[in-house]
Order: sequence, then structure tokens, then C-alpha cells
Amino acid sequence: MRKAILTIFLLFLFAALSAQESNLIVSQAIVINGDTIPKINLAPIYVVGHTKFKSKRAKRRYTRLVRYVKNVYPYAKLAGEKLRDYDKILRATDSKRERRKIMKQVEKEIRAEYEGQLKGLYIGEGKILVKLIDRECNHSSYVLLKELRGGVSATLWQGVGRLFGYNLKDRYDPKGKDRNIEMIVRMIERGII
Repeated sequence: MRKAILTIFLLFLFAALSAQESNLIVSQAIVINGDTIPKINLAPIYVVGHTKFKSKRAKRRYTRLVRYVKNVYPYAKLAGEKLRDYDKILRATDSKRERRKIMKQVEKEIRAEYEGQLKGLYIGEGKILVKLIDRECNHSSYVLLKELRGGVSATLWQGVGRLFGYNLKDRYDPKGKDRNIEMIVRMIERGII
């Protein structure tokens, strides 16, 4: 009888002990003059100050720029990734004919997947997208078109773009005229906005 009671008592004791959660945090510590001080490595801290605008118009323009960059930045990242993927495939192909065939297939897939979304962009968003593609790929959109589709096609699309205010030969200048775009992109990458 005693053994049965002892066994039941031990079972309840082990069950109670195993049911408790441990909130033990293991970290490094430094001992200074007999005091133990935890050593904690913090992630870099970025302080974004409140921007003062000269006018309400300037504030509206900046707010619109933030919205536009947030809308098109994922497309620019995707374009950079796809370009790197397809560049590997195209480099592995020897014949020009096969490359053209692959490019037509890729263009067909991309059009089917993204054409509707990209057609809905504002002209300002399109201009920012052209610059962000240059940022991601280190080549202007004109150069990319020329490499992938040929000089005639690139010139044709440059002409069409100029009709709508685009310049596919524009380069991304993160320290100059595109400084605000670069600042917004970095805040997006850090999760600030």
C-alpha cells in the first residue's frame, strides 16, 4: 500500500514539475567589481527624424513619392531576381535562335502574370519603376531591352516611352536627384515604413 501511494505521489510530482514552463534566458555577462552585468548585443538603431516641409504642397509631393515607391519597389526587386535567373539560362544557351525562343516564352509568361497590374500604374510610378529597375540591375532599362530584345526594339520602346514622359536611358542617381527615393527604399528595407 505504501509503495502504491509513494508511486502515485511521485507520478503527480513529476507531472507537476514537467508541466512548469521554463523562462530561462541564457546570455553572456560581464563581471565588474563583483557585479554581474548582462552583455546584450543590440541591432543597429536607425533614427528617422520628423521631416519639416516648406509647404503643404511639398509634404503632399513627398507623401505621394513614398506611396509610389512602396507600390513599385516589389516589382523592381522581382525584375532584378527574374533577370538574374533568366540571365543564367540564356548564358547556358549557345544558339541565338534558342535564346530568342526562350525570351519570347519568358515575355509571354511575364505578360500573362504582371501586365494587368503594371498597366494600372500611374505615370509617376512608372518613372520610379524604371529608376528602381536600374538600381536593382545596374543597367538602364534601355540597355536591358537592347541586350534582351535587340537595338530596334529598344529604340522603339524608348520612343514610345518618351511620348509618355519616360526616358529609358535615365540612370539611377542615389546621391543626387534620386536621393529621396533611395532614402525611402532603405526605410522600406529596414521595415521602418
